Amino acid sequence: MCNLVYPGAVHSRFEHSLGVYWLSGEAIQRIHQFQGKELDIDRFDISTVKLAGLLHDIGHGPFSHVFDNEFIPRVLPGQKWSHEEMSVKMVDYIVDEHHIDIDQGCLRRVKEMILGSLDHTHAKVLKEKTFLFDIVANGRNGIDVDKFDYIDRDCRACGLRSSFQFERLMESMRVMGDEICYRAKEYLNVHKLFEMRADLFRRVYTHPKVKALELMLADALVLANGYLAISSQIYDPADYWKLDDSVLKTIETAPDEELKESQALILRMRRRDLYRFCNEYSVPHEQLEHFKEVTPQDIVCSQKISGITLKEEDVAVCNTKIDLTRGMENPVNRVHFFEDYESDLKFTIQKDRVSHLLPASYQDRIVRVYSKKPDLVVAVSEAFENFQLKTYGIKAQVHGTPDSKKRKRHQSQ
Repeated sequence: MCNLVYPGAVHSRFEHSLGVYWLSGEAIQRIHQFQGKELDIDRFDISTVKLAGLLHDIGHGPFSHVFDNEFIPRVLPGQKWSHEEMSVKMVDYIVDEHHIDIDQGCLRRVKEMILGSLDHTHAKVLKEKTFLFDIVANGRNGIDVDKFDYIDRDCRACGLRSSFQFERLMESMRVMGDEICYRAKEYLNVHKLFEMRADLFRRVYTHPKVKALELMLADALVLANGYLAISSQIYDPADYWKLDDSVLKTIETAPDEELKESQALILRMRRRDLYRFCNEYSVPHEQLEHFKEVTPQDIVCSQKISGITLKEEDVAVCNTKIDLTRGMENPVNRVHFFEDYESDLKFTIQKDRVSHLLPASYQDRIVRVYSKKPDLVVAVSEAFENFQLKTYGIKAQVHGTPDSKKRKRHQSQ
């Protein structure tokens, strides 16, 4: 959906996967060049790392994270499902379906690496060469070539300037104690990796109009699910591989009456008649630890008596969490550094030893509210303000609902 707001962002997960494949190879080859004999790196290790990079995202569904985070939880509440686990199933399916001759040990290691970001115990079980799991999907501290690729690729595509230099990190990395470590002078560059990721989330992935499109897309898929049984295809890879972004066109062009509501919503997206952004606020820092997600019901119940009665289906709420990958913790605290290449000592660095300008907080929670109908913007905005007053005793939002949005209400009446 980002490409509908940032027209340059037309790259696909296939291109990203090729990038991660290449960077995985560059990373393991560099370690092999300088520490190959010491670490006993062989062709098996190199192949598994590169394959994991190529296949790590193969389990993504239509429209990627919208499918994971918005659609699945609504149609299958309580269902534990992840694209990483589906990637593992897809790898097995592809090998079996196409009779690919591959070493079973290699295949097992590739799947373990794909799951590495979910559960680092896969690496710990090996007891040796766990540093290999730090390359593609790093469950230890979050520094991996997956982020190197999408941060650089997405910044370029969206016209954002990135000050993070992944090349410097790759040049300085060194395995110590079975873990990839970095030169101490790269502390700020490591921090910039997590900072740029958070910046992309704030400015691109959760842009108000991007989220409006994603909310509408999720609603359209949910409306179509009862008839097309989209969610029934997530269990068997033989069915799942057929499920891609073309499902939107399938819905749009179908003559079936059962899909009319979904089609109407997609037509609104095409015409740019989006859910109207009303307002947003950042949850006060002291409330973050005990934050409870806001629901449309919360907004509707905050409406004061007026000529309009809001319903839950009139309101969309987006609860966005943006952090540096480790919740309220500084992710760099999990990264080990070394002083120079003559040193055998690895250590962590407290941020105050580097700069007093680094953040004191590492997580934002942003509550954003949309009106699904143009003529309800004012009513939803007022109810949202009432909710803030009731919850925090103040209007936490920084500004009022833009007058231009209020005027659209009257124009549509």
